Amino acid sequence: MKPVSRVLWLGCVLVFCFQVLVPCGLPGVCGLDNGLAMTPTMGWLHWERFMCNVNCQEEPDSCISEKLFLQIAEIMASDGWKDVGYEYICIDDCWMAPERDSKGRLQADPKRFPGGIRRLANYVHSKGLKLGIYADVGNKTCAGFPGSFGYYDIDAQTFADWGVDLLKFDGCYCDSIQHLAEGYKQMSLALNRTGRSIVYSCEWPLYMWPIFKPNYTEIREYCNHWRNFADIYDSWQSIRNTLDWTSSNQKIIVPVAGPGGWNDPDMLVIGNFGLSRDQQITQMALWAIMAAPLLMSNDLRHISPEAKALLQDKDVIAINQDRLGRQGYRLRKENNFEVWERPLLNLAWAVAIVNLQEIGGPRSYTISVTSLGRGLACNPDCLITELLPEKRKLGFYEWTSSLKTQINPTGTVLLRLERTSSVQFSYSAVSDSL
Repeated sequence: MKPVSRVLWLGCVLVFCFQVLVPCGLPGVCGLDNGLAMTPTMGWLHWERFMCNVNCQEEPDSCISEKLFLQIAEIMASDGWKDVGYEYICIDDCWMAPERDSKGRLQADPKRFPGGIRRLANYVHSKGLKLGIYADVGNKTCAGFPGSFGYYDIDAQTFADWGVDLLKFDGCYCDSIQHLAEGYKQMSLALNRTGRSIVYSCEWPLYMWPIFKPNYTEIREYCNHWRNFADIYDSWQSIRNTLDWTSSNQKIIVPVAGPGGWNDPDMLVIGNFGLSRDQQITQMALWAIMAAPLLMSNDLRHISPEAKALLQDKDVIAINQDRLGRQGYRLRKENNFEVWERPLLNLAWAVAIVNLQEIGGPRSYTISVTSLGRGLACNPDCLITELLPEKRKLGFYEWTSSLKTQINPTGTVLLRLERTSSVQFSYSAVSDSL
């Protein structure tokens, strides 16, 4: 989660099958065998909102410190966040002391984390939440703190001893692609050897892409979720870039996602400063369609009621957490509109229609329901409910019907389609290329 310049530094360092159950023998399906992240991880991560602010003397309320995480834990437990599924409070870079201790172990900055990580983890656990932490596969973290290269077993055991529940493992300052790949594998194995359940969040493919296409079958065997693209910023252009990259590479990345292993398009920046209301709706809707980890990066102590309601929308979260575990994809792009869809349990589908135009007013878009859900979503009929931007039942639609929506510039309409007929079809019967 560091400046874009780190990506430049790297130069020197579908068949989509809609099946309810997929045999483990199929390539790209079996994942890291730790029983975790069976649905996308939900929680809060400090980086985009608070970055590497270590100036606690002048900015005590926004520096990376024990105080910040204690306050966020209290709010997540008491203000409805935990109740809707946000479970992990994740520390990103800049928590460490500049040097390891005398036994070679990582240690928290003693001034900013006077109680240490173990005490912080105990408090987070007392609230019914879980704690995530950050480290780096290379010699240094992206911000220049001690890296884990050569210390994978020691660091994994340290995190387990502290009671850590998730590790975000970055990829800065690694001297070769071979060391990068081996480091990610070694840390995965080291975490499992501790015997503690620790979700493993990788940035492995992000650092591979500038050089060659990552082996996602291998990555999934070691990681619970993985970053593919540049860090998210609090801007509409950043959201657009992330969606464009995802759709351009969906034939590669969509088939590998599923229970235990997810593509991670990076943090939710809803509730910050750079997105309009419609753009926040677009991010929430598309992250649900993409089965993305929902890791907020905002200040929950000062969040608007509108942003809070959007982030806590149970119907949208239900799409994100759908246990069929299939990632959605872009179905079509035309006239500055995009249509995305995702198969859900019980033959239901989620559909998002995005108006990419950044000028003018609301625009109408009409789509034939026969084109949705591989022709099955409304065959022979379905109930369509709008979830965003408003919650309302649009009514029953027959297979030959057309659906007309009106969408604000840079906004999205998120729909849920549910079959009303008892006729059952198997998703496996409609395997096709994207």
